[in-house]
Amino acid sequence: MTGPQATGRAAIRYPREVRLSSALLTLAVLAGCKGTVGDPVGDDPPPPPPTATRSFIASESVARRLSQGELDKTLEDLLGETSAPATRYLSEDEFSPYDNDYTLQQASGALIDGLEVLAANVARDVVADTARRDRLVGCTPADDGDEDCFRAFLASFLRRAFRREIAPAEIDPYVALLAFATEDNAAVDNDFYTAVELAVRAVLQDPEFLYRIEIGAPLDNGARALNGYEVASRLSYFLWGSMPDDTLLDDAAAGRLDDAAGRRAAAQRMLGDDKAKAHLFRFHAMWLGYRAIPHGPELVGRFNRETNALIERVVFDDRPYTELYLSSETFVDDALADHYGLERPEGGEGWVAYDGERSGILAHGSVLASFSKFTDTSPTQRGIFVRSRLMCDPIESPPANVDVDQPPEGDPDDCKGDRYRAHMGASGCVGCHSQMDPIGFGLERYDIAGRFRTHDDGREECTIDGVGNLPGGATFSGPRELALLITESGELQNCTAQQVFSYAVGRAPKPVEFEMISDLTQSFLDHDRFDRLLLDYVESAAFGLRLEATP
Repeated sequence: MTGPQATGRAAIRYPREVRLSSALLTLAVLAGCKGTVGDPVGDDPPPPPPTATRSFIASESVARRLSQGELDKTLEDLLGETSAPATRYLSEDEFSPYDNDYTLQQASGALIDGLEVLAANVARDVVADTARRDRLVGCTPADDGDEDCFRAFLASFLRRAFRREIAPAEIDPYVALLAFATEDNAAVDNDFYTAVELAVRAVLQDPEFLYRIEIGAPLDNGARALNGYEVASRLSYFLWGSMPDDTLLDDAAAGRLDDAAGRRAAAQRMLGDDKAKAHLFRFHAMWLGYRAIPHGPELVGRFNRETNALIERVVFDDRPYTELYLSSETFVDDALADHYGLERPEGGEGWVAYDGERSGILAHGSVLASFSKFTDTSPTQRGIFVRSRLMCDPIESPPANVDVDQPPEGDPDDCKGDRYRAHMGASGCVGCHSQMDPIGFGLERYDIAGRFRTHDDGREECTIDGVGNLPGGATFSGPRELALLITESGELQNCTAQQVFSYAVGRAPKPVEFEMISDLTQSFLDHDRFDRLLLDYVESAAFGLRLEATP
C-alpha cells in the first residue's frame, strides 16, 4: 500500500510490518499465470481426447487466483459483503467458457490498484455496519486496548480467510495493529475497531487470501497428497464457488476429508445447501453461454427463472440429467407463456407442456439467445455452440485474413438461409463453415428470443425448413431431435463430464486426463445423475492429489 485511503473514517496510517507491497502481490499474481489456452473458435474449450501417453494419477495444479465471481462470494461468506465489490472494482475475468481458468489470469497495475481500493472500502464498510462488525469480531472489547478480544477475533478471522489452521505465532504480527491504532494521538480518532479495520484491509490483499495455494505432501508415485484444508478449499470452490464454512474446516481439522468416504459425505452435505444450487445455476449459465444475453432485464429475468427451475428440478430432485434436455414441459409465467405461444399455467406461474419440436433447456429463450450475432440468429454461432459446448468437438480457426465480425456476403435481397449457404460454399470458407452452419440450420425456426417462426423475420417469402445435420450425417429438426441425437449417442454425457472436469481443474484437460474423464463418463452413462457425477469426481483418488505443473 502506498498511503492512506479516504474511507469515511479518520485517516488510517499503516505500520511498516503489516503493509502488503505491490511488488509482493504482483509476484503472487504472476505465479498464477501459466501461459494461454489454445482456443480455435471464440472462448470454447476443450480439445478432443488424444491418446494418453501415460497413466493418469492426478491433475497438475498451480496457485489459482480467486475469480471475480469467487471473490465476491467469498467476501459475502466471510464478511457479509453483498455489494459484489470485485465486480465493481476489478476488471472482468476472461471466460473460456468459465471464469476460473488460471491460464488466462494476467497481472496488471489495474488489478493491483483495484484490489487495494476493494480492500479499503470493504474493510471500512464492515466496521461501519455495527451488526456485521460484531458478528465478525465475536467478542465485546473491554476497552480499546483489549488484546484478548483482538487475538480471539484474529484467530477466527485468519482461519476462515486463509482457509487453514492458524498457529499462535502467526497472530502476533497483527496484534501490533492494536497498539498502533489506539496510540495516544489527539489528531486521529482511532479505537479498537480501527485495528479491526486495519487487519481486514491487510488480509484482503494477502496472497494467501486471494489465491488457492496447494502444496501437499510428496508420495512415492510423484504426486503430492493434499492436506485436509487444501481438500476443503477444493471442495468449497468446486461445489459452492466460495470459501469453506466452519463445518468443512472442522472436517479438515479432524481428518474427515482424508479419504473418499469422508469427502463424499462432506460433498453430499454441501449439495444440500442453497449455495450449491446458486453455484450450479451459474455453472450452467457459463457453460451454455447465457450468462449475458441481448435482451431487456424483464425478459432475461423470466428466461433465468425458467432455466433455473428446470436445473433445480433435474439436479436437486434426483431426476435423470438427460431430462434437462428432453423435458416435455417448462416453467413459465403468463407473460413468458404468451411470448412462446404456450398455454398459460394455472395460478399465473408453473409448469406447462411443450408443443411441436421443443424440449428441455435447448428450447429455452436463454440458450437460444446466447449464440446470436448481428441482432439476429446465426447458424454459424449456433453450430459452434452445439459442437463446442454440447459435443466438446472443437472447430479449426478461420484464416487470419477472415473478418468473422462481418455478416455473410451476398445480395441483401436474398433470403438469410441462401446467403449463409452461399457463404458456406465460398472458397476459403467451406472448411470452417461446413462444420458449423449445417448444425445451426436445425435451430433456425427459433428466433433470437426463443420464439418459433416459419420464415425470416419480416419476410414471409423466406421460409425456413429448420433441418440441420450433425457431423456424420444425422439429420434433425429443432431442439428435441437434436437433444435425442446427442444424448442417445453419449456425446452429451461425455462432454458434460469434460465440462465439469475443466471447471474443477481451472483449465482445459490435458491429454492424460482424458483417462479420468472417460471413467467419469462411463459412470455418468450408468446412473444419469448430475449430482452423482460431481460426487464421483470428489471421491476419486485424484481429487485429493496434485502434480507439480510442467512447462
